[in-house]
Amino acid sequence: MDEYELAGIETIARGVAIRGGRLLLCRAKGGGTTYLPGGHIEFGETGREALVREMKEETGADAKAGAFLGVVENSFMQHGKPHAEINLVYALDVGDGEISSREDWIEFEWRELSDLGDLLPEAFRALGENPETRFEA
Repeated sequence: MDEYELAGIETIARGVAIRGGRLLLCRAKGGGTTYLPGGHIEFGETGREALVREMKEETGADAKAGAFLGVVENSFMQHGKPHAEINLVYALDVGDGEISSREDWIEFEWRELSDLGDLLPEAFRALGENPETRFEA
């Protein structure tokens, strides 16, 4: 049993990276579900620090975490067991380079915002329309 399973609810930092009208998403290789990039917040880290660290570990990118966008609660079944997480969501700048995974279990993709429809909360869609607000603290 890992430490996150003992806690019952995971706390995760996630990022909204928008480039050229496309949103960066992550998925487990071979999986069908996509999610915002990021990862677990370690003890003593801020959400922004965790997001930057996770992006460096997973992609090698020198990312910058910007404005706090909000909190998303999520619960689902994983391997037949209930799973819950609290996601702290930030604007994310991954630079202009290519984003590819350094991990053998995940992959990244850019998806057109227009393809996501009403799936995204209004605050996330607004980032694509007004990019200068992404990194105001």
